[in-house]
Amino acid sequence: MRYSTKLIGTAMILATVTACGSQQPMATAPAAGGDSAAPSGSVTTSPASPTSTPAPGKPQFQVPAGSVPVPAGKLDAAALPKQYPREVYTGNGGTILVVRAEEGGCGHALGQAVEQTAQHVVVDLSETKAKPGQMCTMDLRHPVISVALAAPLGERTVVLEKSPPR
Repeated sequence: MRYSTKLIGTAMILATVTACGSQQPMATAPAAGGDSAAPSGSVTTSPASPTSTPAPGKPQFQVPAGSVPVPAGKLDAAALPKQYPREVYTGNGGTILVVRAEEGGCGHALGQAVEQTAQHVVVDLSETKAKPGQMCTMDLRHPVISVALAAPLGERTVVLEKSPPR
């Protein structure tokens, strides 16, 4: 009886250790849905391979290859909180802004070109609200999002603003 108890106990411990050791590590970024980029200037939280433009689906954390940084002199981020990222790139001949945004927990980064003049483009950054009663993690992510412009950026200044979650 003692022998079978030890044998069963050892088998259970061995099975537990084997099962724990074979688990796949968790992904560093959770899957998230996003909105499709539309000509109105709405944003996408989207992934893409480094050589493509962002597509709807999961958040993208790498700036697409071929994106050109907006010079610091053409970026006005004074309205953003101190800790908020300040990275903006152009893509697709200047008709797409690729903006480093901020999201956390259940939220997903949003952005929209709310004003486009001959002198500047105003981009409003926000994130989605969690559903009432939904439990969310307290993590902070900085994905890149795409904002469609009506015309190439050219020499215009990019003005970044942040609004409350929607």
